[in-house]
Amino acid sequence: MKVLVIGGGGREHAIVWKLAQSPRVDRIYCSPGNAGIAELAECIDIDPSDHESLKDFVRYEWIDLTIVGPELPLSRGIVDAFEREGRRCMGPSKSAARLESSKVFAKEFMKRHGIPTAEYRAFTSYLHAEEYVRMKGAPIVIKADGLAAGKGVIVAGTTDEAISALRLIMKEKAFGAAGERVVVEECLDGEEASYLVFSDGETVLPMVSSQDHKRVYDDDQGPNTGGMGAYSPAPVISPEVEQKILDRIIKPTVKGLKREGVKYRGVLYAGLMIKDGEPYVLEFNCRFGDPEAQPILSRLKSDLLEISLAVTDERLSRLSLEWRPEAAVCVVAASKGYPGRYEKGKTITGLDKLKGLPDVIVFHAGTAYNDDSIVTAGGRVLGVTALGKDIRDARQRAYRAIREVHFEGMHYRKDIASRAVKG
Repeated sequence: MKVLVIGGGGREHAIVWKLAQSPRVDRIYCSPGNAGIAELAECIDIDPSDHESLKDFVRYEWIDLTIVGPELPLSRGIVDAFEREGRRCMGPSKSAARLESSKVFAKEFMKRHGIPTAEYRAFTSYLHAEEYVRMKGAPIVIKADGLAAGKGVIVAGTTDEAISALRLIMKEKAFGAAGERVVVEECLDGEEASYLVFSDGETVLPMVSSQDHKRVYDDDQGPNTGGMGAYSPAPVISPEVEQKILDRIIKPTVKGLKREGVKYRGVLYAGLMIKDGEPYVLEFNCRFGDPEAQPILSRLKSDLLEISLAVTDERLSRLSLEWRPEAAVCVVAASKGYPGRYEKGKTITGLDKLKGLPDVIVFHAGTAYNDDSIVTAGGRVLGVTALGKDIRDARQRAYRAIREVHFEGMHYRKDIASRAVKG
């Protein structure tokens, strides 16, 4: 079979890497891909937002399945466009993807269906939002309503910080149209975790648990990023907590959407806060997380192609998933200045030393070729993922490996998964 993967980050490299292991996959294309993906797939120069050109490519090349990695094409209805022409496309419809593309929609949906989440208010008026923040006090969370590449959530420790966040989003338009509405939310304490499932609109198949590290610096300091590292499993999700997540969050979400006339087919990601053994939804994503996809797919034994086909063809109930028992840890190397302004074109060295290392995989994100050299081409450049007998072992392997990689201005957190090891 021929498969097209849309996207060009670490998540998409992990998807391509896993697809390449399927005996049924003959050829993989990726739009636009990156230097690491190019070793496994043919990268095509089509913008992921150019749905018409992508449809033309799928028709011309007789692509059997398309898998959408990033949130933006999903929010703009790429799955609907493909399915109207009878093309298999793995991902939720535009209506279903509103769970991620509009935080206001997601909060209102959870309220309608009794799904546990933090108290909130939504605003289109800066003055009303500021008045509410002053009344509620801090800590408090300010969220841009729309998509902001994982950076539109600001946890404010003081009232002044919260008002600065409102000004940044609503007046300075730091995230463009995504900030025309904001959600002002109660700040929950506890421990964060990520829980992902495959869904075909009827059946849900859970993936292994994981935990992301959003802040750019150690000890969860600095601004939010797309993710600086992740590990799996997340010890905070015990079997008892997992059952609560499925019964109170995942299943009611899929059933609630169905009652509202929307079938959820694709990957559903619940970003959670676990407080005293009780799960609350912080946010929904409608695709694999990045970097959570890297440790999760590293642990997946089952064939990702077969799972994806079962999702699109609505026959997920016939499958069961197999997972490797090892733990996995991913550490992300970022460009200097990320998540703000950063330079590109820095030569990356040391990657050859990691090739062939057992249970170590380098997933490229912002990389490109410059003649025969691989250079930086994004804020998050690559993620080194390692498997080990437990989180401590996987963590040691990942850090031992990433120390072999170098580029000018390279930055990575030194405390990925440290909480799990201490726990």
